[in-house]
Amino acid sequence: MTAIMYDTGPRSLPHAAGIGYKAPHFADLRADPGPVKWLEIHAENYMGDGGRPLAQLRALSEHFPISVHGVGLSIGGEAALDADHIARLKHLCDWLNPASFSEHLAWSTHGGAYFNDLLPLPYTDETLARVVTHIDQVQDALGRRLLLENPSTYLAFEETTMQEVDFLAEIARRSGCGLLLDVNNVFVSAVNQQTDPVSYIDAFPLDAVGEIHLGGHDEDEDEHGAPLLIDAHGSEVVDPVWSLYAHTIARGGPKPTLIEWDNNVPDFATLRAEAARADAHLVPA
Repeated sequence: MTAIMYDTGPRSLPHAAGIGYKAPHFADLRADPGPVKWLEIHAENYMGDGGRPLAQLRALSEHFPISVHGVGLSIGGEAALDADHIARLKHLCDWLNPASFSEHLAWSTHGGAYFNDLLPLPYTDETLARVVTHIDQVQDALGRRLLLENPSTYLAFEETTMQEVDFLAEIARRSGCGLLLDVNNVFVSAVNQQTDPVSYIDAFPLDAVGEIHLGGHDEDEDEHGAPLLIDAHGSEVVDPVWSLYAHTIARGGPKPTLIEWDNNVPDFATLRAEAARADAHLVPA
């Protein structure tokens, strides 16, 4: 299969810190964004026909590169992708012309029902072929390259036949898509499944990474008293994730890095501080 070269947007994301845009921070971003050099939005929040959210997004897009992050395509689902959803997504990307578009290695639909979660997949040849077919469909429809995000996982499938890193690398090779490396997801999955997060990063195809995510997680215990981490996006990035991020940058070089904080959204000063901490890893000493 020959990979097709797709548009990556009018402006590439800078190798600097960005934040997930939230409406309460609109005025702060316009007044003094500090280290924040780009913004990310969730596509499904901007698929309407008008109103203040779209007006604010248009205004911000004049000053910041925008990354569009989808959460509802269900790339790994068994059923065909939702044509109406793709059409709305295309409309958004056509007028916004974002610097980047990404989605998740997950599924969230079945039998016409939508589940408000990003559910895991077994890593098999059959699943691989389906995900590649769906990515090809999305990239063809949008006319732009997709970045696929590694998941946070809480269990493993008996039928899995390949490692997650190998699965992602093969998807990228067959489809021509890029990868979004969520370092917090790597840490969460490693703790939950008792694997080594550094080894995961060392095996990851970092040359395919177009964007990195950092976020917070919640700590819990499973029924046996073992640590259980939940990818919650509602708190600061913890020190072990910062260390893993530093290792990632040391191996793969600077990458556009997002502070992902979607729940219990803090004031802008707190987000600026997290962005500044990420930026410190990206600026040569």
